[in-house]
Amino acid sequence: MKKSSTFFPLLIVGALFFILGFVTWLNGLLIPYLKTACELTNFQALFVAFAFYISFTLMALPSSWILKTIGFKNGMSLGLFIMGLGALVFIPAANTRDYNYFLLGLFILGTGIALLQTAVNPYVTILGPIESAAKRISMMGIANKVAGVIAPLALAYFIIREGDDAMIKSLETVDAATKNSLLDEMAHRVIVPYVIMAGVLFLLALAIRFINLPDINTEDESENSDILETEEKTSIFQFPYLILGVLTLFFYVGVEVIAGDTIIRYGESMGIELSKAKVFTSYTLAAMLVGYVIGIILIPKYLSQKKALQISAILGVIFSLGAIFTTGFTSVFFIAILGLANALVWPAVWPLAIHGLGKFINTGSALLIMAISGGAILPLIWGWISDLSSPREAYWVMIPAYLFIYFFAVKGHKIKSW
Repeated sequence: MKKSSTFFPLLIVGALFFILGFVTWLNGLLIPYLKTACELTNFQALFVAFAFYISFTLMALPSSWILKTIGFKNGMSLGLFIMGLGALVFIPAANTRDYNYFLLGLFILGTGIALLQTAVNPYVTILGPIESAAKRISMMGIANKVAGVIAPLALAYFIIREGDDAMIKSLETVDAATKNSLLDEMAHRVIVPYVIMAGVLFLLALAIRFINLPDINTEDESENSDILETEEKTSIFQFPYLILGVLTLFFYVGVEVIAGDTIIRYGESMGIELSKAKVFTSYTLAAMLVGYVIGIILIPKYLSQKKALQISAILGVIFSLGAIFTTGFTSVFFIAILGLANALVWPAVWPLAIHGLGKFINTGSALLIMAISGGAILPLIWGWISDLSSPREAYWVMIPAYLFIYFFAVKGHKIKSW
């Protein structure tokens, strides 16, 4: 696709990244909200993240097949429609206060996002030179994270009310009937925002069908790779740097979700009231926004994708240790600025991992999307350790993750054969 024809497609995809960010980062507030409404432990509450992100592992390869069959444009439309269906499941979930229904709705939302993600990430990567792919993905990341800043605040407007902290404390002393009545009322608050979201998603799905958004031919990527080398390959597993890239994204998404989705609950564990802690996820996403802006300014003119990834991993280790060895607002602050450390990891890893895949790029992209399951597994580990020890000690799980990201940045992306 010529450079002059990329602006409108990138504008549309930017809007889709906004939608992805808005839906994804609602989880940061849903976790403490459902923990109270459905009477859950930390470990149980983190199944919000598990149900949402595990869908990426199950649906990434089917999504790749769907895109090959119906094309990128129709795939984007279908993904939005599936997301709308998932949002509607929150109606029976709230009416019954059944956690399993909430998890089902989240899984369906994740399924639609998996299809959408499988389409938009390679789309952005291929719409221009591979050397500046991280810059383009960073631009999409700004749209994604602006939505992430807005999303928990918008949801909080509907589901968090003055006096909730006192109501939550009173649950320990009121009789069973009163307790159930208060929790039912709290659960019902989620219906209106998710009905509105479903309507918007259905309208966008319809709009995409009528927008002049050209499909891309992913086979064209082979023109930018070593054709002789890819012709010798018979399996996607013959690209070690891709497999290591998948593992890197697994760890990255895990720590990104931990930083964004546990910070409100962590603030509460530090004695900070929910009325104040409700904005903490937005702080994490704001820090990521700063990181994306830095990426757009510096990559690739002043900073290579590889160097940006190394710096991100080092900052991740430093900020994680800062959170572990401090307390109160200081510790929460270190979790929030992990957003800065995380911002450039996805934009840097993606082009390094798919460069030179040629005819294998569709499958490679699907495997990278499957790595989003890190957002399902690592937060559960955080929740398990949190219940056994403390939320602060649970952040030790992030240290090996950032060390693996550093390994990929320094050496892993260079490994061309086993």
